[in-house]
Amino acid sequence: MTAPDGCLVPRNSCNFTNLIGSSGSDDGHMVPKRLLPGNRAYLDGNLARRKFSPAASEYVIWDTELAGFGLRVRPSGNRYWFVRLRRRGRHCRVSLGKVEDVDALTARGEARKRLAEVALEGLPQRVTTKIAPVVDDYAEEFWTDCARHWKESTQKRNRNVLVADILPHFGKMRLDLIGRAEIARWRDDYANGRESRYNRSVPVLSAMFKYAEQLGYIRKGSNPCRGMPGFRKIKKERFLSPQEFYHIARQLDAEEAKYPGHVTIVRLLIFTGARVSEIRDLEWDWVQLPRLLLPDSKTGAKTIWLGSQAVRIFQSIERADDARFVFPNRTGERPMSLSPWWEAFRRRCALPDLRIHDLRHSFASVAVRERVALATIGRLLGHVLPETTARYAHLADETIAEAAQRVSGGLAGNLGLSE
Repeated sequence: MTAPDGCLVPRNSCNFTNLIGSSGSDDGHMVPKRLLPGNRAYLDGNLARRKFSPAASEYVIWDTELAGFGLRVRPSGNRYWFVRLRRRGRHCRVSLGKVEDVDALTARGEARKRLAEVALEGLPQRVTTKIAPVVDDYAEEFWTDCARHWKESTQKRNRNVLVADILPHFGKMRLDLIGRAEIARWRDDYANGRESRYNRSVPVLSAMFKYAEQLGYIRKGSNPCRGMPGFRKIKKERFLSPQEFYHIARQLDAEEAKYPGHVTIVRLLIFTGARVSEIRDLEWDWVQLPRLLLPDSKTGAKTIWLGSQAVRIFQSIERADDARFVFPNRTGERPMSLSPWWEAFRRRCALPDLRIHDLRHSFASVAVRERVALATIGRLLGHVLPETTARYAHLADETIAEAAQRVSGGLAGNLGLSE
């Protein structure tokens, strides 16, 4: 018996030789004609393992549940899974492999995936991320790609941070499993007098996560270091008094014969307000009196203008033949080291708390007392941001109070009032 709106195909339990051209109602069930024409059966492992009767030409068995999933049977007896797709208005068949190589369940799953991709074609897709590596493995990749773009001093500082602070804590963890909670616990470990080490380390770790986002290891915007507060820094401001300047000058005179290079560096720091590296690492090619033309510094290329005292100091320095550095070490291959001598020198001056960077602060404080504008002081010190120079503004309070008194006195005179 046949139905007017369908055709009959046998069930999987029947003899498969009846599939082709079968029309009996006792051994089949109805499949609507709106589906693709051809033989139909549920394509599973049992059917795939059966022996098919040879046919004069290739034929297709369509799956009864997943539209488009089929099995091609060739006259040679070879059978292939495939899926029929409609892409950009055209039908096409995509082979999924030979029955002997791909099991039925795998072929069905692949067919569903291909059909879903076509159905979602043109729609926004979720961005997938790569499998995130552990930090130990990723660190070398990050360093190779990024470190070469940093200054040599930055490379040295960041390498120390990576080895001493980041890898011991996060080295065995996967990048995508590090969240804000892990960063917060890491931060708490430094709340015992090592706050400055955390403040130096977290920008490096943040840069590592930012680059991991670009590589697709973690989701965009998932950097756990973003917005994580650092420890508040207590800025140390130490300004030399005239009496302390006098002690330093006398001690420099006493040590000049034994340590001429060290003494000259300190004198230049006093008269220029430069950073210690800008004078200690100075090369002769950069000395263009009455200025120093540094090709690079903490804030980029910089010009240091020299007063008459600093110019006389440079004129008194003897330059050896083919010398590169103004203050070389014994071999002449690198600049001299200043730290060991400075530690002992400041104690001989009875100023054990004096940092060498305080000479720079003292230069700025004297400039303020001499009523030099803050903008000009910023240019002398090589500050990029005016906010950096503004830290010295309070030193001008006395000068500003005096100016206010003069202005108010002049106004009082104009109004006929006594001061």
